[in-house]
Amino acid sequence: MRAIGLITCAATVLAAAVQAQTYCVVDTGQERCYGDRHELAYPMPGAAFYGQDAHYTGKTPAYRDNADGTVSDLNTGLMWTQDPGEKKTFKRAMAEAAACRIGGHDDWRLPTIKELYSLMIFSGTDPNPDSRERNELTPFIDANCFKFQYGREDRGERIIDSQFATCSLYGSTTMGGNRTMFGVNFADGRIKGYPAERTGRGPAKYYALYVRGNPQYGTNRFIDNGDGTVSDEATGLIWQKADSAWGMNWNDALVYAEQLELAGHDDWRLPNAKELQSIVNYSRSPDATGSAAIDPIFQCSAITNEAGQMDFAFYWTSTTHVRAGGDGARAVYVAFGRAMGNMHGHWMDVHGAGAQRSDPKAGESSRYSQGRGPQGDAIRILNYVRCVRGGAATPRASGPALEDRAVGFPENSATRREAPTFGGSGLRGERPQGGGHGFVQRLDKDGDGRVSREEFDGPQSHFPALDKDHDGYLTEAEAPPPPPARRSLR
Repeated sequence: MRAIGLITCAATVLAAAVQAQTYCVVDTGQERCYGDRHELAYPMPGAAFYGQDAHYTGKTPAYRDNADGTVSDLNTGLMWTQDPGEKKTFKRAMAEAAACRIGGHDDWRLPTIKELYSLMIFSGTDPNPDSRERNELTPFIDANCFKFQYGREDRGERIIDSQFATCSLYGSTTMGGNRTMFGVNFADGRIKGYPAERTGRGPAKYYALYVRGNPQYGTNRFIDNGDGTVSDEATGLIWQKADSAWGMNWNDALVYAEQLELAGHDDWRLPNAKELQSIVNYSRSPDATGSAAIDPIFQCSAITNEAGQMDFAFYWTSTTHVRAGGDGARAVYVAFGRAMGNMHGHWMDVHGAGAQRSDPKAGESSRYSQGRGPQGDAIRILNYVRCVRGGAATPRASGPALEDRAVGFPENSATRREAPTFGGSGLRGERPQGGGHGFVQRLDKDGDGRVSREEFDGPQSHFPALDKDHDGYLTEAEAPPPPPARRSLR
């Protein structure tokens, strides 16, 4: 009888734990691995670029078409309208949501930014905003379940003009004073702050999907574990309470996470885009609360931004932001401080604290001193890191075959790039001795028997240290050492 009682008790505890996780973070859907630019065969432990999004799979996106104009998300418990209809103003979207009776339901609402972002799928491809070419484009939402439309040329729109509205208003303003709504762009795979009322071209209009069910979705339940970690009982994820305290490029961020030992655990990883976005607190910002856009239970590094203001860091995710044609040179990050841009020669908050953007994984940010794109987005190549563990993430060691257009490393390559290590408390690894056999053969594109700075595929900051004779080229003798021995897949 006692054994039966124990079994019953254990089952009750397990059921309570599952029920407690009211905020299911659905997987990004990214299955391919990328280096600083190209798709790669899955890197093995110890190789450069190990530990990225595709190395872990979580709750697979799963939907049910209810055949009544609604779609049920089988992971989150949310139900959605299927067709966003025509673009509308923020005010009209709020009113139409309240009046919506699709599927016979009367409790529809305009989603929060966290609810809408649950639909984001990073198997999508970011188009060139200046191009009308739609070949090889894939939206960042399941177009088999939801009706999706790229920007319409017949209306003078850009291909990326497929922004969707939410009810989440920014606690501050953007673009020098605009009342701002956070929205998701399913054409280019980003979260940005958009005008809630007017633009220079008239009333601001967006697509809108309405949602119902699971009113607790997006609400965190953080607990400080007293050991440098924070648990979110709503998602089942465990977070590093402090951040890395310095910025680094994307590959170094992956290494930092893979080498982290904290609170007796060594299975930390760089969070994917949807995991990291889950801990944004959209009611907080530098201007509204004098803080980062995150619960004060966390510690956030302060920085000075491009306008000379005290601000807070951007944080890398493990997710590559793939452009049409397979270009994987950019990775996703989340701005926990002001998302700065250079407009008309002035630096200002253009997209809001909590924006999700993407920038080059490596290189020199000085190339973009005036920003980039229509809003002059500040380019942050050296971003901070906040590691995560737990949740539904399951390691995997292989994925789909490389696409023919991709130029990557061969499977199980013996010529892997150096995996940098870091000093200081809480980080594992020592730099090994030895050369990198096959280094020149792999990277020498012009056949001159040496590797130029342009041909070098490692972090550009490493090149001067490797170039011992300072001739601007690397030989086999100057090749980086092989990576340290690392643990097997978890």
